[in-house]
Amino acid sequence: MGIFSARAQQVTVAADGSGNFRTIQAAINSLPNQAAKPRTVYIKNGTYREKVLIDNKQQLVLKGQSEKGVVLTYAQARDEWRCDPVAGADDWGVATLNMRNSPDVTFENLTVLNTYGFDAKGEVTIDCPTDLSKTKTISKTGHQMALRTMPGTTRLIVKQCTFRALGGDTVSPWDVDAGLYYFQDCTMEGGVDFYCPRGWAYAENCRFICHNPNAAIWHDGSSNKDSKTVLKNCVFEGDDNFKLGRFHREAQFYLLDCKFASNMADADIYWAQSGPGAKQWGRRVYYANCHREGGDFAWHKNNLSTAEGAPKASKITAEWTYGGRWYPISGKKATVALAPSNFSKANSMVPTAANLRADLADSVAEKMLVYQRSVGGWPKAVKIAGVEEKVDYTKPLSAARRASTLADAGRNDATIDNNATTREITYLLQAFKRTNLAAYKQGAERGIQYLLKMQYPNGGFPQYYPDASSYRHLITYNDNAMIRVLDLLRAVAKQEQEFALVNPELVGQAKGAVDRGVDCILKTQYVQKGKRTAWCAQHDEKTLQPAKARAFELASLSGFESARIVEFLMEIDNPSPEVKQAITSAVAWFEQVKMPNLALKDIQDPNQPTGRDRVMVQEPGAILWARFYELETNRPIYVGRDSKVHYALAEIENERRAGYVYAGTWPAKLLTKTYPQWQQKYAATTTPQASK
Repeated sequence: MGIFSARAQQVTVAADGSGNFRTIQAAINSLPNQAAKPRTVYIKNGTYREKVLIDNKQQLVLKGQSEKGVVLTYAQARDEWRCDPVAGADDWGVATLNMRNSPDVTFENLTVLNTYGFDAKGEVTIDCPTDLSKTKTISKTGHQMALRTMPGTTRLIVKQCTFRALGGDTVSPWDVDAGLYYFQDCTMEGGVDFYCPRGWAYAENCRFICHNPNAAIWHDGSSNKDSKTVLKNCVFEGDDNFKLGRFHREAQFYLLDCKFASNMADADIYWAQSGPGAKQWGRRVYYANCHREGGDFAWHKNNLSTAEGAPKASKITAEWTYGGRWYPISGKKATVALAPSNFSKANSMVPTAANLRADLADSVAEKMLVYQRSVGGWPKAVKIAGVEEKVDYTKPLSAARRASTLADAGRNDATIDNNATTREITYLLQAFKRTNLAAYKQGAERGIQYLLKMQYPNGGFPQYYPDASSYRHLITYNDNAMIRVLDLLRAVAKQEQEFALVNPELVGQAKGAVDRGVDCILKTQYVQKGKRTAWCAQHDEKTLQPAKARAFELASLSGFESARIVEFLMEIDNPSPEVKQAITSAVAWFEQVKMPNLALKDIQDPNQPTGRDRVMVQEPGAILWARFYELETNRPIYVGRDSKVHYALAEIENERRAGYVYAGTWPAKLLTKTYPQWQQKYAATTTPQASK
């Protein structure tokens, strides 16, 4: 099939298996990037629940059997996507249908939906590591893109297609320097600015349905004075008092023979003051023969005579719109050259962080496959010219670096430390869900097999595998390494979200691994004077006793790692009496060892080697827990690089005080919220007991 599809001028997609491919993405991927003649992906009627990415393709036609019969659907809020620290570095992949560096593409007879807003029950709050704030609220009506084109996608033809979302930016063809877009007989629906082209755009016989009072249409023509958006014989309708349009920067609007619903607001296309507006070329909004049901407003009276060159309405056609840069109707060769695409300028409306991956030729998933070691796991850092660098998938990967990294695949530096391996497995499965590229699923499954392989028979996980040097062979709770692995394997066992896509053979293996992991957790809970307490950051893989790792990480009880271990145990459905006992014993220990009326503060101190310091201060009502407690006394300890025990934070060297967190509030939420909820759910009456 692969040889046939790559050579064919048409491949067929059918959800029922009657075509060459079952998914649109698989059909697109089968075709070479470049071709002298258009290649057609013919899509039979059906619902295709996938995210489609068209990357570095040209001369491509996506043609549906019928507009209403071919439904491409996905649910993705832009704010949610942009909060992903890896995937969300820019808008690539944010929409249901995504394009970049793909000129001369045609869409016909398609319905493209982003259903996030229609599906969501209300606002949700999520963690957002890419934002300065720790959480972000995702709205039903926030930005939700059905079509998003990145720079390099120009001369795009769209006929008889429907694009629907509840939020803003539904149709976002964005290349302010070289974007040429043609829409005919289309329906577009969404919230604010839901049709928002940059560059040159022409829409004819289209229907626009607005669900936001601020604006239906938008334009950015700031790169070239001639840029414009033309809407001819289009219909505008929507919720009561919706406004027609707005602009944040230089723009040029032409509306000819358009019809407006009676419930439209009496408001002309306006400058949104959050942008620089039309300071260079002035306000340019023109109307000809536009009418509103129930009576016209004064602002959309004919004013073409005020436009530069005073064009007649009959002369304003698609080919006039593009000014010699493109002739989509006649097929003539362009007489005016396009400016090269400029990603940063084209995306100047989004945060600077959005441009981090603009120059990358490879996707994040592709780079993850490059870094994957032969054993199946991933390193957290690699040596470049003798210097160790953290693996960073947002950075470009040169051909030389790619080759040298692949040549290093046999190195034994794969680890679960610092999110390594669990991060890649999760992302690759998400990428497979979006793209249907089998290599991503295979890479993720190799990673899961690596986790299963590295687990000790007693259920523990070392920090590294197969490297057993130094403390790397110890069972490692440190920085929640083992718990992250068990979280992932539990998701596989329960077939949750993207983890439901893995080979069914891994499901039973994952469940067994989780069961062994829980057993290891119960056996490593430290018994002190006949009572169960907490856990050490590391345990010996043979004796299961607390063990030393780095010089400042002695065998001791952990106030940090133990909190996450207890949370993991509380997430077990129908916990056994042994699990309940472990939880209640650990909670009792947290209550016993808390340090009341103390807070940890960072201060500037020019007298210190680091120029800053970290100190404990008295603060009524505050509570701290130490990172390390003595095994038999529960006394908080503070250890520097000399491995000597101190009982005051101020007694260790400034480099460690300022560079390592020796106290925190880690169990606070557990004690005040999570544990009481767990008690109520399971009517837990188990009291702390000694180990049997």
